[in-house]
Amino acid sequence: MVKAMPKAQAAAPLDADEQRLLDDFEQDELRSIAIPSLLEELREAAKGTGQKDQRINIRLSSYDLQAIRTRALQAGIPYQTLISNVLHQYVNRSRLYPLE
Repeated sequence: MVKAMPKAQAAAPLDADEQRLLDDFEQDELRSIAIPSLLEELREAAKGTGQKDQRINIRLSSYDLQAIRTRALQAGIPYQTLISNVLHQYVNRSRLYPLE
């Protein structure tokens, strides 16, 4: 039995900044700001996150995921690497400043 694909959810309307970013992307006007020294720094930071031996699934809002993908694109790294780095930084910071 073949299951029908779920219908795609309608995307949230874009604000002015998002629309400008989308227009620039579609017109191939975006350029990476990742210079070699920045890329090397990010690679070293990624290595510092340790061996990735666990997989997780997480649900995010479409807006948050798009914002993460945009920032990763700006940094010249995969968005999953960015998410991993943000979580790693949070965990290390929270050891020094635990939540109350």
